[in-house]
Amino acid sequence: MAKRFELSRRQLMTGTAMLAATVPLAKVGAQTATADPDLSGKSVLITGCSSGFGRLGAEYYARRGAKVFATMRNLPRPEANELTALAAGENLDIEVIEIDVLSDGSVATGVEQALAQTSGTLDVLINNAGIGITGPVEVQDMEATRLAFDTNVFGCQRMIRAALPAMRAAGSGQIFCISSQLGRLVVPGAGHYSATKFALEALSEQMAYELVPLGIDVTIIQPGGYPTKIWVNRNVYTADLKARTPEAMLASYGPLAAGMGKEDGTRRTADPMDVPRAIAEIMAMPAGKRPLRKAVHPIYRPQEGVNAAMAEAQLKFLGNSAYGPWIRAVQD
Repeated sequence: MAKRFELSRRQLMTGTAMLAATVPLAKVGAQTATADPDLSGKSVLITGCSSGFGRLGAEYYARRGAKVFATMRNLPRPEANELTALAAGENLDIEVIEIDVLSDGSVATGVEQALAQTSGTLDVLINNAGIGITGPVEVQDMEATRLAFDTNVFGCQRMIRAALPAMRAAGSGQIFCISSQLGRLVVPGAGHYSATKFALEALSEQMAYELVPLGIDVTIIQPGGYPTKIWVNRNVYTADLKARTPEAMLASYGPLAAGMGKEDGTRRTADPMDVPRAIAEIMAMPAGKRPLRKAVHPIYRPQEGVNAAMAEAQLKFLGNSAYGPWIRAVQD
């Protein structure tokens, strides 16, 4: 892959990112993007399309010419009906498919259903489905821990294993995994969200190296805080956890526990379309030239310093080893 982010990453390490860290909730506009790319002829499968980045992306990629398989669980549901009606009204090539990323069988069936309509090919997989459950680490019981990892990590692994055979057969493809700023940084009281996203970052980066000789690109998207439904959904999971946690344990953590389930995202004003636009721009890049990571937020991208340092460390660690060509193809 071509060199990327060199100037901006190093500047942000000492400039913009450090300033932005003091105003994470400032009112901001859309992140600067190039002209809308042409995605004609691409087949795109997205998880978690009932709301947020998944729903917005399904509409945007289809409007740019892609054939979109918008997946969500628990069909039938109003969100699926709304998206189907929108697609019919605008003559967009969107098909809603049921996939629950927690289920091996649902993932296999859903991906097979999509491949049956594309003569067995799939250009892009976007692992978007994810959840958050807040609270101190001790408060995260095994039910919450299993659900967080099963959704945010194992769910992506299920989708990857279902989609890769078709991509390997074609010798091409692109996998996006939606991580977070908290896939590189840690906030006290955020539960296991960072733990799952750190795991997803490692899984995705390893896969990126391994897929170089197979002609398949991997990109990790690292959004900042955006006003999507994830906050409301997170509060539901967190409320359930809080209700089954002993009061004495909650009291021990004071404000960290008291604040569980109280963030609704309304203070966040950045445009959620930043994420679909960034993904579409990367989709349209030539194969082998796409970035491994893309931090997405108009101002607040403090993880870019970590990204730069880790890329440098990875090159020093394995750049001159037998794996060197793969590492350099992804990181240089």
